[in-house]
Amino acid sequence: MNRRLPLLLSLAALLVLLALGALWWREPPPVVNVAAPPPPATPSPSPAQELPLPLPPELPRLSDGPDYDNCLALLRDDPEEAMRFAQAWDATGGGDGALHCAALAMIGLGQPDTAAERLERLGAGSRAGGLARAAVYGQASQAWMMAGDANRAFGAATMALTLAPNDPDLLVDRAVIQAALARYGDALDDLDRALALEPDRVEALVFRAAALRHLDRATEAVNMIQRALNLAPDNAEALLERGILRQLRGDAAGARQDWERVITVAPESMAANLAAQNIALSEVGPASR
Repeated sequence: MNRRLPLLLSLAALLVLLALGALWWREPPPVVNVAAPPPPATPSPSPAQELPLPLPPELPRLSDGPDYDNCLALLRDDPEEAMRFAQAWDATGGGDGALHCAALAMIGLGQPDTAAERLERLGAGSRAGGLARAAVYGQASQAWMMAGDANRAFGAATMALTLAPNDPDLLVDRAVIQAALARYGDALDDLDRALALEPDRVEALVFRAAALRHLDRATEAVNMIQRALNLAPDNAEALLERGILRQLRGDAAGARQDWERVITVAPESMAANLAAQNIALSEVGPASR
């Protein structure tokens, strides 16, 4: 079930994840004195410009017809107009489609917490099929993460997986949420299930390596990240993670090489920003940290 559409490929998914990022749960290496992982991203005044909206899938969907398509098309570029369209449509009997579009527009307008609540109500009350409702709960979990509430995000993601237990997108999403809550063992369980369904899913391999690192299972983490890079040699998140693992093992030159490569292949990404911070901190020297 593709809930994201092409704009979410790093977290793709990530997000993403995620996406996800979406990679807010990733922690730069302690050896360069980077603080503990920052909390989930909080909403900014214009998240539609900074965070990918968790847009509805092509199938399954809560509604059909030109009004639904038109409203969703407005979300990417003009959430205010999407909201006006959804409200007018709702007033004339738009039903689930209008409510869905309005909730997603709220994310673009900087109200992810309100959007998440509405999406959860819609997921619970819609007469659509289970897969479509699972997609809505998945969007609610992403909105809760944008609002900085990982506990509510976990609840919504779990509801989604109750309806679609074998959806790898939902499993990866919940793994990221579990990691944000420092539940790295539980994150591994979700990632193992996702990888059993899609063995070559690079983002899941990267997240798994990071979770293993947090559990002090460095050798397994190295093997996992190398598997990801064999599949995608220029994946920025994988290179960032390998650099962290190299730094932890005392290979400062190798770490710097990976982080410089991140900046080259994805210069505007969060991964590049973290890589640049790691390079700068590693240049400070142990005596100054």
